[in-house]
Amino acid sequence: MKLGCLFDLRNPDGWQRPWANHYAQTLEWCEEAERRGVDGLWFTEHHLFEDGYLPQPLTFAAAAAARTRTVRIGTAVVLPALRKPAQLAEEAAVVDLISGGRLELGLGAGYRVPEYRLFDADFGRRFVATERAIRETRRLWAEGGITPRPVQQPLPLWGGFYGPRGARMAGRLGMGLLHISHELLGPYREGLVEGGHDPAGAQMSDLLPIMLADDPEAAWARVAPHAVHQKNSYRQGSVEGTDRPRPPLISAAQLRTPPPDGGWGALEILTPEDAAARIRERTAGLPLVHLIFWASIAGMPDDLVARNLQLIGERLKPLLSPQPSVVGHG
Repeated sequence: MKLGCLFDLRNPDGWQRPWANHYAQTLEWCEEAERRGVDGLWFTEHHLFEDGYLPQPLTFAAAAAARTRTVRIGTAVVLPALRKPAQLAEEAAVVDLISGGRLELGLGAGYRVPEYRLFDADFGRRFVATERAIRETRRLWAEGGITPRPVQQPLPLWGGFYGPRGARMAGRLGMGLLHISHELLGPYREGLVEGGHDPAGAQMSDLLPIMLADDPEAAWARVAPHAVHQKNSYRQGSVEGTDRPRPPLISAAQLRTPPPDGGWGALEILTPEDAAARIRERTAGLPLVHLIFWASIAGMPDDLVARNLQLIGERLKPLLSPQPSVVGHG
């Protein structure tokens, strides 16, 4: 199991730094994460967010790949329905080549109407278009339909699709599932069988809503405004371009209300020890490959980012590593 950090490059008003400086600083965080023992750097995609959410994750992934040597380079996620398959196949191959074969390509269908309008794509048929694009991209890699081809054959693919339908689609396509969920493991394995894949090869990874701090209460007081911005922008953005009413803005107190089913909260700030216990509790028995954590929450203070990266790589990682068995001698 590998531990990674996700960067969305939000740069909100109120905490905004010059954009070129912000991108340069993020690349430095990528190098710092690798030095601290983090296993993966992940990048995600949204368009038309006011805070400048990263719109082209593969472009930034190429820059991060050139600045690092050992970490996996992942996307969580890229939206293939907004690209021609040949474009996606070529861009991913270039990142894999620059990184020396370290790309983990997470793909999803998205959920925002304005993003599909921006690229003249049909939002209503996004799942069909996504599946078609994934199949065609794979064909181009396999048959040499683009040049040069990726280092990895096959290149690891992850399906970041929602619900049982999405889990079944990821399985049918023979992809890893970019959700960690006991409820979705059954539909995912069913999809693997439908697609002619071995269900014993099921793999799960996910972004967990956790960040680490030495003093979670003190950190929460400083992170709360950033977490509120992040959550509200997702909620407001989800209804743009539709006739659904805007959801009410939520407060920091609401973010800290735990779900009644004991599931993940909106954001949990924990010590490494508490995070390890929480993760074991929620993931027992699942075929985990990557655990991904927020590197930063919507422009939060640099010292908290630095300590979060350090605690993930140097403290949490050993706590989640399998412990060697002790053999007694009589």
